[in-house]
Amino acid sequence: MSKFIGFILLALLTSCASKGGNPQLLSNPGHPKMNEQAPATFKVEFKTSVGSFEVEVTRALSPHGADRFYNLVQNGFFDGQRFFRVVPGFIVQFGLHGDPQISAAWREANIDDDPVQTTNARGTITFATAGPNTRTTQLFINFQDNGGLDGQGFSPFGKVVEGMEVVDKINSEYGQQPSQGKIQMEGNAYLTSKFPKLDYIEHASIK
Repeated sequence: MSKFIGFILLALLTSCASKGGNPQLLSNPGHPKMNEQAPATFKVEFKTSVGSFEVEVTRALSPHGADRFYNLVQNGFFDGQRFFRVVPGFIVQFGLHGDPQISAAWREANIDDDPVQTTNARGTITFATAGPNTRTTQLFINFQDNGGLDGQGFSPFGKVVEGMEVVDKINSEYGQQPSQGKIQMEGNAYLTSKFPKLDYIEHASIK
């Protein structure tokens, strides 16, 4: 399948999801089905435009973060999302929804901080934060050991256990150019128009 055809199919899937997807994503981030406690350990498979990789989560490392991640995956939040910030030698970031209405619903859905119990080593996955108790849906995977993030409150909750070579291949040509504000306001329409070669998540699921 060519990448062009892949983008067309992704646009169709995103449109269908926003019109008939999981209602919890749009209507109520506080819904009980969006706030279940995660298992002590679990794995998530990410199927992406560049291949598949697998994340293993240990809830004890960051309970609030693990619970939020578990519920987002369970309810299909990451499907169709772009890797919108890719900084070689640092991180790859994702977690802004392609549907602006869903982004708006989750913008203020903050979770409490978790103490940092393990370092931001290569392959670890961590929630982005804009300050104390501001984690919502944005995540990053560390391309290298980024221990300097530990003292800033970035609390890893899991790590890539299979397919880190796939993560390394995520397209970095746009770097940090995509505007997070425009992604939130215009969604995948903005990214497809301005940054058509961004890699994306086809589907994320609990294994």
